[in-house]
Amino acid sequence: MPVRPVATLAYAVRGPVVLKHFGLLSLSLVGLTGVALLPALLEGDWPLAVRLAVVTAVLGLGGWALSRLRVPAHIQVNEALVVVVLVFCTGALALVWPFQAAGLGWLDALFEAVSAITTTGLSTLASVQGHPPTFLFLRAWAQWYGGLVIVVLALALLLEPGHAAKRLTEVEGAQEDLVGGTRLRAQRVLRVYLVLTVVGGLALWLAGASPFDALLHALAAVSTGGFSRYDASLAGLGGWPVQAVTTLICLAGAVSFALYYRAWNEDWRRLPRDRELRLLLICAGCVALLLAGTMAWSGAYGWRRIVADAPLLAISAQTTAGFATLPAGRLDAGSKLVLMAAMFIGGDMGSTAGGIKILRLLVLLRLAWWLVVRTSLPRHAVVQLRVAGERMPPEVMLGVGTVVVLYLAVIVGSWLPFLLAGAPPLDALFDVISALGTVGLSTGVTGPHLAAGLKLVLCLDMLLGRLEVVAVLVLLYPFTWIGRKDRS
Repeated sequence: MPVRPVATLAYAVRGPVVLKHFGLLSLSLVGLTGVALLPALLEGDWPLAVRLAVVTAVLGLGGWALSRLRVPAHIQVNEALVVVVLVFCTGALALVWPFQAAGLGWLDALFEAVSAITTTGLSTLASVQGHPPTFLFLRAWAQWYGGLVIVVLALALLLEPGHAAKRLTEVEGAQEDLVGGTRLRAQRVLRVYLVLTVVGGLALWLAGASPFDALLHALAAVSTGGFSRYDASLAGLGGWPVQAVTTLICLAGAVSFALYYRAWNEDWRRLPRDRELRLLLICAGCVALLLAGTMAWSGAYGWRRIVADAPLLAISAQTTAGFATLPAGRLDAGSKLVLMAAMFIGGDMGSTAGGIKILRLLVLLRLAWWLVVRTSLPRHAVVQLRVAGERMPPEVMLGVGTVVVLYLAVIVGSWLPFLLAGAPPLDALFDVISALGTVGLSTGVTGPHLAAGLKLVLCLDMLLGRLEVVAVLVLLYPFTWIGRKDRS
């Protein structure tokens, strides 16, 4: 019997189903703008307050109206992917008009909004220190909210437990990390996020940061976002103790939140035994040592500066937080390459970190081991590949390889316009990887002088990195929309 083509078995997305769940997740965006409205009112920043109030009302009314649609309970994977992409795009667009209240042009406001909602931290602003506290809070709050809350809040409070919730969790690549994706478990992950934020803010305050600085940098650090209220980033925040505490908060944010919950409720010994966590720490340690070596080799830094800055920069890159203690543009070529490798790998699955994730690195390392070992095995030998103690089916390995190849393809495709525009090749590649890894470190290529087209390229990179490429491809794939519908 001939095999039917895959296309004939596929279902296109159903408009009402997409709109219904888009409306539900849009309701979770109300907190994005609604919470920021209160500081604007208290500070008397009326231009920002009015814009936030209007956007909040539109999101709330629009989301409520769409959530009332009657649709089947079943949601397809492609529908869930489309919903999450649309919600993140809507979240970014919802911030553009409020950001313009601070005097930003439309494109710079869009860039800032995308950078915030994707927890990247890149900025095209010449300076942030001259902007009002309400604007700075909105940026940091948007990073914290975009880091985990948008989807998890919907899972925890809005969506009924069941198939739809699990599908939307799969979209975020964290079904395992949310331990099933039910409402109760999503609430647990959200609690971990809140606890880490509160503890981080208190730790920064005790380390010497002002209350406002502690709040802003805790929000940006836990979300591995990297927005600072200072142009010099961590170098402007304070001395080494405050910088070290901020970096440790970033490291905590790059660890799977489900791991914290399991360790707290079951056994704290889970933390040091977790292979992803150990590899994250090993990678950060190796990056710190390599970075110290390249900085020393360049001869541009004394040993005191190297000992103080190399570990902080390494952890910032590995966790994709993007805080900096010195301008990345001043680093030598070897140091930039080391940081690029760290930004590409990123942190844990189920955390706020970007990059390809530590778990995928584990899978790639296991694949490389298998390719070597199979040369000494009999032809018919069967080898079960295991990663972190779990068997990896072939389709999972294929998926990991595909995602990594897509990341590399996006990097090359995004780098090319910068090369054609005459940007310094290595610096342009650094900023492209930083955008795709949702990191925020910059060599200076990203800034107010950047051409409009290149700003849009980086905006797309940030969204692709936050949504892990595949979701955006599904949105753009014509047969996602055209074809037969599932009527069940």
